[in-house]
Amino acid sequence: MTINEESTLSNFIQQAINNDNESGRFDRRIHTRFPPEPNGYLHIGHAKSICLNFGLARDFGGLCNLRFDDTNPTKESVEYVESQKEDVRWLGFDWHDRELYASDYFDELYEFAKQLVLDGKAYVDSLSQDEIREYRGTLTQPGRESPYRERSVEENIDLLERMKDGEFPDGAHVLRAKIDMASPNINMRDPVMYRILNTEHHRTGAKWRIYPMYDFAHGQSDSIERITHSICTMEYEDHRPLYDWFLEELGMYQPRQIEFARLNLSHTVLSKRRLLRLVEGGYVNGWDDPRMPTIAGFRRRGYTPEAIRDFCDRIGVAKNAAIIDIALLEHSLRDHLNKTAPRAMAVIRPLKVVITNYPEGETDWLDAVNNPEDETAGTRKVPFSRELYIERDDFMEDPPRRFYRLAPGREVRLRYGYFIKCEEVVKDNDGEVIELRCTYDPETRGGSAPDGRRVRATLHWVSSEHAIDAEVRLYDHLFMRWNPDEEADDGADWLSFLNPESLVVVEAAKLEPSLADASPGSRYQFERQGYFCVDTRDSMSGKPIFNRTTTLRDTWARVQRSQSNR
Repeated sequence: MTINEESTLSNFIQQAINNDNESGRFDRRIHTRFPPEPNGYLHIGHAKSICLNFGLARDFGGLCNLRFDDTNPTKESVEYVESQKEDVRWLGFDWHDRELYASDYFDELYEFAKQLVLDGKAYVDSLSQDEIREYRGTLTQPGRESPYRERSVEENIDLLERMKDGEFPDGAHVLRAKIDMASPNINMRDPVMYRILNTEHHRTGAKWRIYPMYDFAHGQSDSIERITHSICTMEYEDHRPLYDWFLEELGMYQPRQIEFARLNLSHTVLSKRRLLRLVEGGYVNGWDDPRMPTIAGFRRRGYTPEAIRDFCDRIGVAKNAAIIDIALLEHSLRDHLNKTAPRAMAVIRPLKVVITNYPEGETDWLDAVNNPEDETAGTRKVPFSRELYIERDDFMEDPPRRFYRLAPGREVRLRYGYFIKCEEVVKDNDGEVIELRCTYDPETRGGSAPDGRRVRATLHWVSSEHAIDAEVRLYDHLFMRWNPDEEADDGADWLSFLNPESLVVVEAAKLEPSLADASPGSRYQFERQGYFCVDTRDSMSGKPIFNRTTTLRDTWARVQRSQSNR
């Protein structure tokens, strides 16, 4: 299959594959892989790689493997493996019977290492880690050869076997490739291939006491699996000569590696080290905290896989690094939820309204549209009664110009209901408004007046008698700064840019009764409020907790622009 240049999905990687297919390289096979390290939860940057690798296989009629690069047992766990599998499936992709691990090839990788030793292309080095770093040189100065570089083949084989058998403590020796300590590419200055780790592996147990470095396992694993196109992020471009060197010296099949710029997202950090700091430091409530940029966090917050895939398609792939505005991700989400999320009415910060001319004890069940973007969604019934709740921000006693919502003597429309007019304001001893007394016009049922009069605002509301109390968690961006990875002028570090209002908990919101049995993970548009999702961790039967997924508009960008103009 070939994807032509007019395709909306076309990019330089697809053009490279088109060229390979036209030339007959790889016999027109397309076989990619997504190779996560199981040492953390996947984040939105990984989502881009997942969509790219599985998407290329789909578009070209090829295959994509899921291969875990599990070469460091000190940081890996089954928890991470299972979470990463769940994330890939949730995004809509399947690897079928191709769930693979670098540890599947530990025996072969060890034999490859021995072959390089026997060929005089690798040696056991006994320098310490700090000494190896010192001997490596700098970008402007060549490195120095280790005093152990000329050990005999026999001594190297003997030491390597004893390393494998667990005879030495961690750090006593490493196995290094013998390439060129004067190479301008530091990755070629006798890189480490194996290190001693007297740690059990989550799959191989206590069998191994030495483990291959990622740079040694990466290319050979691709080769063993007959990968055609090894898609990597740009930081691996300088590693490509090393991967090629290993495969050439071992006489192995060689995939084509193509690099692209990794995803950087505004108001976010994607470094594994920093994400771990957020979790372990208690700045967030776990890897799936809805403020985290992990796929698990986005899922719990209410994002849809369709929205994330659309976002990845929109941003495409490039060679040059750039920070993508998180507003584009939120736009993809709103675009999808607007079409699919049922509507509901919820009052986050309630203010009581008494309709003084409405009969006590009566209820009027009004028709409400479930989703105006979906003709098949139908309608639901919402109860109207004498006592209601409206949003506190929808009333002002002394309104400024251009405030069109409820005020003393003013008339507004209630969504799906009636026109009401504020007649009296009730306050407590501190002067706080605690209740509005209004009248309604029974001739305006359904939201229009027979005499043709108009009102300037429509408010959402819920019936006091029928409302359910619910906890609502208002999530916002975790960081206030566009690029929190960048140090501030005053030297402040990235943690100082945390948004103190990234989570605001409202414990007594009032929701329409149809939401009482909302199932975990279900998504809604709270009219005039935003998109919300039932929390999958903390909700209980009959007591849903709602997470704000996103606002109805990009209010954050508007605030940022106004601040920058001050």
